[in-house]
Amino acid sequence: MSDSPGTSDYRSPEGLRILLWDIDGTLMRSHRRDAYKDYTVPVLENVFGTAGRLREMTVSGMTDLQIIMEALRDEGFTPEQIRERVEDLRTHYMTEMERATREGSQGFHLLPGVRDVLEATSQHPRYLNSLLTGNIEPAARLKMQLVGLAEFFQLPGAFGDDSHDRRDLPQLAVERINRHLNLSLPPQQFIVIGDTPNDILCARHGHMHAVAVNTGRMYSREDLLAHTPDAFLPDLSDVELVLRTFDSL
Repeated sequence: MSDSPGTSDYRSPEGLRILLWDIDGTLMRSHRRDAYKDYTVPVLENVFGTAGRLREMTVSGMTDLQIIMEALRDEGFTPEQIRERVEDLRTHYMTEMERATREGSQGFHLLPGVRDVLEATSQHPRYLNSLLTGNIEPAARLKMQLVGLAEFFQLPGAFGDDSHDRRDLPQLAVERINRHLNLSLPPQQFIVIGDTPNDILCARHGHMHAVAVNTGRMYSREDLLAHTPDAFLPDLSDVELVLRTFDSL
């Protein structure tokens, strides 16, 4: 493979696999369940004057835009009105998130095997790592910095401020990554790795492979297998098993 991942100088582009990683529950976890509300509730109160029903919601697998739309659904805000405030949301979101992490009310830890797997795939000529996550992009990038993973995610990806519907994200990731690499990789060369049924469903919608990882807080092995992922991993701690799994797709 070329030393520069920004060009099409690959010996075998058809052999490439793009790994699209979910973040929360797959790569990392917050120290406390529902800790995201520490910064998301103030954001909605600042931008819209209310957090709606956010405090009572369970949001695993949802995009940030979807969370906001669901939280404010009964408060008279339309999806169009929420989209019009996306820039304000990004600004306030990062202000509150940086405050929460600085004050120590929000903390994250890597899940088992994550760094070893990312180091292995980043050194392997077949794989490139990217993000497909419900987090808005600046929040996703900040989380990667906080847990020391930013170096592994230099490619463009798809994020929770791109669409309220996670099923839209795979196509966006394909378009952005192909444009960045100057290639025309089909969706079948992309693998979505996540811990929720929504990760599997968005991969299916985008004609990609889906690998379910049973490290989230909300969904059991049975919940994930019911959505027939292409592969299932209990976690990422066995690097050789993870690579064999990716190699099979």
